Amino acid sequence: MYAIIATGGKQYKVAEGDIIRVEKLGVEAGETYTFDQVLAVNNDKLVVGNPTVEGATVTASVIGDGKAKKVVVYKYKRKTGYHKKNGHRQQYTAVKIDKINA
Repeated sequence: MYAIIATGGKQYKVAEGDIIRVEKLGVEAGETYTFDQVLAVNNDKLVVGNPTVEGATVTASVIGDGKAKKVVVYKYKRKTGYHKKNGHRQQYTAVKIDKINA
């Protein structure tokens, strides 16, 4: 059984027991979080929502927060001597999928 959820502007295919990193949720570690934007559920038969599946939720427990690896942003314009180096580390929340309620 798996589900497709939407959070943080992205879509994730999850099954029970999966550990995924989503955009920062602002929830403390050890708490539970419910994803209510379930786009599709497959339980031997695929049910696709329009845009979401009615009454379907995904319950997850929050493992913790962190920062992803640094992405280097380098701006450069030729012949002018202009160059600028910048970095960015995106914050995330790691969650473990406990139950898919369909």
